[in-house]
Amino acid sequence: MTLPAGASPPRALTIAGSDSGGGAGVQADLKTFLCCGVHGMSAITAVTVQNSLGVSGFYELPPAAVAEQIESVVRDIGTGAAKTGMLASAPIMRAVAATLAALDVGPLVVDPVAASQHGDPLLRPDAVEALRDVIIPMATLITPNLGEVRLLTGVQVHGREDMDAAADALLALGPAWVLVKGGHLPAGEAVDLLCDGTQRIELRAPRRATEHTHGSGDTLAAAVAAGLARGLDVPDAVRLGKRFISAAIDGSFPLGSGVGPVGHFWRVRDWPD
Repeated sequence: MTLPAGASPPRALTIAGSDSGGGAGVQADLKTFLCCGVHGMSAITAVTVQNSLGVSGFYELPPAAVAEQIESVVRDIGTGAAKTGMLASAPIMRAVAATLAALDVGPLVVDPVAASQHGDPLLRPDAVEALRDVIIPMATLITPNLGEVRLLTGVQVHGREDMDAAADALLALGPAWVLVKGGHLPAGEAVDLLCDGTQRIELRAPRRATEHTHGSGDTLAAAVAAGLARGLDVPDAVRLGKRFISAAIDGSFPLGSGVGPVGHFWRVRDWPD
């Protein structure tokens, strides 16, 4: 996308936690927005103490502070799409939902950060309930991993044959579209299922042989939000997101002593002298 000199680019807002290691969370979202040709804005929900070895602590912001960040940028700057990541607590989720309901933020992508890729819960039970009851019904698209599918619906996905039931159970929670991510299934090819109750679209990609995938879920959801902010419909925005994350995983790199991040700057790797 080429903008005329002086023209304003599309805008997108991320509502998520901060990753001090720079590979996930708001940092990943803003890098993705930039590389997808979108001006990124942020509302921080929590500050994590985190590096390549994992998260050793986090500090939630007051719900009012999260709501005020959203209102400040949307009322002045505006946004063509928004995404949520780590919302941390039920009070923050309720504050975010009330604020979004009062504003026009465009399409909303919800990355339901509720469970690890191994299915371990990352939220307290009351926060999972708030995610299910007040955030997901507002979503244009939700992008759960398989652990989050199980936590939100009780459906255990063992293979492609279970993904339709998972999509139907997620749609019953109220979003317009769901993207069931199958990347953690033990298969030779990664298959995601995009569904709105009528259309069922399989998105297939070769499995990448790397352990350095920190921030991949955030990056995919942010790239989809960028596509929506640029005016794409949901299927085309998801296809853009899949192309972006596949290239970012190809460009991943080791960092620190643990798991490295995906490489957001594959789009700008030809550095000027």
